[in-house]
Amino acid sequence: MSAHRAEDNDSHHFGHLTSGNDPSSTGAGSTPGSFARPAGIGTPYAFSSPDTPGMPEPSELTARDFLPPDWLVDDGSAVPPSGFQAATQLEHARLGTVTPEMVRVAGREGYLTPEQVCEEIAAGRLIIPANRIHLSYGLDPTGIGRAATTKINANLGASPVASGMEEEIAKLEWAVRWGADTAMDLSTGGNLDECREAIIRHATVPIGTVPIYSMIIGRSVEDLTHADILEEMEKQAKQGVDFFTIHAGLLREHIPYIKDRLIGIVSRGGSLLAKWMIHHGRQNPMYDLFDEICAIMREYDVAFSLGDGLRPGGLSDATDEAQMRELDTLGELTERAWAAGCQVMVEGPGHVPFDQIEYNMKYERRICHGAPFYVLGPLVTDIFPGYDHITSCIGATAAAYHGAAILCYVTPKEHLCLPKKEDVKQGCIAYKIAAHAADVALGIPGSRDSDDALTRARADLDWKEHIRLSFDPETARAYRDEDECPDEDYCSMCGRDWCAVRISREIEVVGPGERSEGV
Repeated sequence: MSAHRAEDNDSHHFGHLTSGNDPSSTGAGSTPGSFARPAGIGTPYAFSSPDTPGMPEPSELTARDFLPPDWLVDDGSAVPPSGFQAATQLEHARLGTVTPEMVRVAGREGYLTPEQVCEEIAAGRLIIPANRIHLSYGLDPTGIGRAATTKINANLGASPVASGMEEEIAKLEWAVRWGADTAMDLSTGGNLDECREAIIRHATVPIGTVPIYSMIIGRSVEDLTHADILEEMEKQAKQGVDFFTIHAGLLREHIPYIKDRLIGIVSRGGSLLAKWMIHHGRQNPMYDLFDEICAIMREYDVAFSLGDGLRPGGLSDATDEAQMRELDTLGELTERAWAAGCQVMVEGPGHVPFDQIEYNMKYERRICHGAPFYVLGPLVTDIFPGYDHITSCIGATAAAYHGAAILCYVTPKEHLCLPKKEDVKQGCIAYKIAAHAADVALGIPGSRDSDDALTRARADLDWKEHIRLSFDPETARAYRDEDECPDEDYCSMCGRDWCAVRISREIEVVGPGERSEGV
């Protein structure tokens, strides 16, 4: 018998791995804890995975380094010009003002203080998308950033050939029921203004849009003018939209880099703007108008979601020159938006091989100075249409573990057709799994408590409690009711006599030093 058998040692040597925070608030069980980095709230490493060798280091800069040109810094504190009135959560945070929205976000997270939320917002690492108009309708503020729990977004919206306003509102309510923290109205058909207004008034979660969709209703994209762009953004800001996806990072000089792609541009906004640039022979109007757009968004505190118009649409095009050059521009735009007092998150890629996910997350962390990363998936394989909520939530788990702050769900209907109500549920559940798994792995305080409670119910063979504590009790109960023994304290997988949990409870635990030599 080897003298180095693991069970003969007092413990494994996990010390060099378990520097992360314990995701259990009670220290339950025998696991050594999180293998992530220490919590690091207030630093670029807040709830971060260990860096694989060769990964980009975090930026040393934050939003504090990109103040408006007429602000001063006195003994480390930002000083605005005389008569300045803060309009955004970022500006309040720069002044050290803890807003009611910051207090609410801290309360919802449970482990952050309002002051920590304020500091993270001032650094640009956390945003609260909360248009002041939507707040007046009953918006419940949500914090998005890596110091907070991982959030998920549900996409909604009618198309020119399917759905309508009432169905989209029903989808919104259903998405929130199944865990969506934010939602986007991506309607391209029907009365877009009326649908958007109804969704905002119904929603207690932040609502985002892609304004260019509305700009081309009744006109070709080639006819779009600068005045049209600003007018539509002002209208949507006044309606109460909380965040805009603006594809301002796709520049005219990036377009030649798509020539070798297998599938070209798959972003609707990106493809429309590329067509406009080619037709006019001019720069992206969203880029040229960026300062004017910032002024509108600052007035209502609409957060930027800087769109990835050149995101890859297949594994073959991931992390290519076009995608990364656009991301470099998004870093520049992040700095400019911060200097204008606007909150910013940055959108990320949709189809990425599993081995490239960490690099994508950590390159954004560096080039955008820690601004929250908002990723679609990413899908880690392209051959499972009908199951892309699964192929993408695998990538989403890795993305959140490596730095993404909010995950945009994918439904089973992705790449096939407009999702229905049941598809929304399936997409939300897949992404709640991804977000929750990442939070536990990162050591988010208390994130494993619900898992531990359910494990205790399993250990007690308490099926009623087991089902009650599950995320989807209705489905768990339905499966249990299919069994031949739904009211027994065992299931049909093993039966009573083969139940490992029951057998384990009958075993007498052997103490240290009591094992016989023959074992």
